[in-house]
Amino acid sequence: MDCEMTTIALLHEQIDNLADTFAEETIQIRRALHKIPEPGYEEFKTAAFIEKYLHQFDLAVTTGIATTGITALLDTKRSGPTVMLRADMDALPIQEDWNNAYASEHEGYMHACGHDGHMAILLASIKIFTQLSVHLCGRILFVFQPAEEGGGGARQMIESGLLEKYSVECCIAAHIWPPLSSGKVGVRCGPTMGAMSRFKFTIHGKGGHAAAPHESIDALDTGIQLVNALQRIVSRHINPFTPTVVSVSQFNAGTAPNILPETAEIAGTLRTFDTEIRASWEQRLHTIAKGVCDSMGAAYTLEYGERYPPVVNDRTICSFVQRAAEGTVGEENVVEIEPTLGSEDISFFFNKVPGCYYFLGAGDSSKEYTGQLHSPHFVLDESILPIGVKVLCRAACGLLSK
Repeated sequence: MDCEMTTIALLHEQIDNLADTFAEETIQIRRALHKIPEPGYEEFKTAAFIEKYLHQFDLAVTTGIATTGITALLDTKRSGPTVMLRADMDALPIQEDWNNAYASEHEGYMHACGHDGHMAILLASIKIFTQLSVHLCGRILFVFQPAEEGGGGARQMIESGLLEKYSVECCIAAHIWPPLSSGKVGVRCGPTMGAMSRFKFTIHGKGGHAAAPHESIDALDTGIQLVNALQRIVSRHINPFTPTVVSVSQFNAGTAPNILPETAEIAGTLRTFDTEIRASWEQRLHTIAKGVCDSMGAAYTLEYGERYPPVVNDRTICSFVQRAAEGTVGEENVVEIEPTLGSEDISFFFNKVPGCYYFLGAGDSSKEYTGQLHSPHFVLDESILPIGVKVLCRAACGLLSK
C-alpha cells in the first residue's frame, strides 16, 4: 500500500489499538528494565535486554555506540524525512526505598528518573511502527542513549557521527514527569529546560589544633564564607526577572572534632536559560573565591565544566507533538508546561537538528505515585505508558505520512 493511501485518522486509530493491545507487555518491559538499573556508560545488561528484544524485528541495529548506546533503523524505502526518537538508558546512584517483585536488584542503583519507562515506551513504539511502516514514508531512527544523568551521552553519540550517518532531520523525546498529573501531557515551544554547569572548589588552608585556631588557616570556615558569597550571586548580581539558580550541594571537610581541617571541598551546579550569564559563570566563581580566600589567608583551586546547554524546542516539531497529545488525551489535558531549570542532554541533539522534548504526566495523589524524580521513593504510575506510546507514535506519524 502506498503511503499516500492511508489517512492520518486511520493511522491514529491503528496506533491507539496497538498501544492498548501491547499495554501489558509494555509494563512488563518496564518492570524488567527497572530490576537492572545501571549507571552511565555501564548499561551493559540494559543494552543486552534491548538488543535481544530488537532481534524479533527486521531492523538495522547498531550496538556499542558511545560504549553502550544502541540504534535501530526502520527504513520504509519511500522518500521522506529521517525522524529520530530517543530514550535514555542510565539509572541513578540511589538505593530504592520500595519493596516489590520488580524492585532494583542492583544495590545502590535505581531507575528514579523514569528512564525505564522511556525505554519501554520506545520499544513498544518500535513494535507498532514495524506493523504500520507500510503506511509511512521516510525513516525512523530509534536511539537508546547512555549516560544522560551527567555523563553527556548524547554528545558522545553525536561525535560518533550518528546524525550525519542517517541524515537525521528532527528529533522527538519525552520525559515522565510526576509534577504533572497522570493523563496530562506538557508541551512548550522555545526554551524549556535550563543550561547546567558544574563547579568544585578545593579550599587550601593550614591544618592545626582546634584549641589554637590562630595558628591555623581554617579551610572549613573559609568554605562557609565562600558558600554564603556564592548564594549572593543570584540575589544581588542577577536580574530577578532572569531565572537563575546557584546550588551548593556538597561540602566535605574535617576528620575529627579537635582538628581544624587543612582542606575543604565544595561542589554544586549553576543553572540558567541566559547564554550571557552562562558565559560569565567561570569568571564570577574565580572573582568570588579569590576575594573570600584572600581575606581568610587561604588559597583555592576550581574545577569548572559546562555540562548541558538549554533545551530549546522547535515550534514546528512542537506543533506535531501537541496535536498528537490532543488527539490522545484531549485538548483539555494538554498544557503549556512551565519552563524548568532542570537540565537534559537532549539539548545536544537539538543544537544540531530541530526537536521537541515534552513531558508525560505521572503524578497521582489518589494512589501512591507521589514520589518525585531522583528520590528513593519514586514510583511510576504504569498506566501512563500506553499514553506515552500513543503520543510518540502519533507525533512521528504526522512527520512521516502524507
